[in-house]
Amino acid sequence: MSAPPSLRPYLPADLPLLYEIRLSAIEELTAEDYDDAQRRAWVEAASDEEELGDKLKRGLSLVALRDGAAVGFVVFADGLVDQLYVHPSVARAGVGDALVDAVEKLAGARGLKAVEVDASDTAKPLFDRRGYVAQRRNTVQIDDVWLGNTRMKKVLAP
Repeated sequence: MSAPPSLRPYLPADLPLLYEIRLSAIEELTAEDYDDAQRRAWVEAASDEEELGDKLKRGLSLVALRDGAAVGFVVFADGLVDQLYVHPSVARAGVGDALVDAVEKLAGARGLKAVEVDASDTAKPLFDRRGYVAQRRNTVQIDDVWLGNTRMKKVLAP
């Protein structure tokens, strides 16, 4: 496994690349868990760069870097991991873990007792490994297509 990525706060200039990372991750990493129609609907729903920029500005947003280039990001808001995407070229290489680890530490430092996430079926194993517990199954409707995810929660150590 390679060295962990460096992390830094989101900067507005990051938006175009983070937008591309989000779309690439959906298109390339979710094929084993979601069918073509589901992935197309998800990409369509995620194709609003301005909406992503708003989420990045509103939440606690961190960018993961490898060799100075952005390779992933996380948005944490109101106790919920709202966005977590990793570029396919570095998938399963510790980038997601580094981002979630940082969120958990920051949440604990802010006095939060738990962190929650609506984990895609693709991301669920990452959160399972990190001690998150499934709370309920969710279905998200995009036009006439349904996608599933799982609300998960991790109680932070005091």
